[in-house]
Amino acid sequence: MASPAVEAKPSLTLQRRLKATPAQVFTAWTQPDQLVQWFGPEHTDKTTVHAELDVRVGGRFRARFNTKDGEYHEVGGAYREVVKNQKLVFDWAWHSTPERQSLVTVTLRADGSGTLLTLTHEKFFDDAARDGHKRGWIETLDKLERLFA
Repeated sequence: MASPAVEAKPSLTLQRRLKATPAQVFTAWTQPDQLVQWFGPEHTDKTTVHAELDVRVGGRFRARFNTKDGEYHEVGGAYREVVKNQKLVFDWAWHSTPERQSLVTVTLRADGSGTLLTLTHEKFFDDAARDGHKRGWIETLDKLERLFA
């Protein structure tokens, strides 16, 4: 008898070429004063972004912000892998749906005078969650790109 097929969870992968070194991009992801400058989708009220980062394997992060319509958002998780200037892997769960934990991998590779960033977000609860995160990540990465423009 064949074993039942394991249902694959939805995922997404996005790439960006940034006008910065891998070290600069890594710092933007791992220093709270840098992260708050670009984190969150386009409709984020930038004055409300706060980040707490303990960037080490087993360390935790938390980021919170309000959108311009006043809605509160908070996300957090634990770092699973940290390779300085190259890779971050961390759990991702919104405070409103902690049972829907997913996984984010950010890899950085030198690309000429810049960096190729690859973001993979996997193990989404469903396609709708993936699609919403895709929109959010695209807008967030747009802001990261502008930070280095």
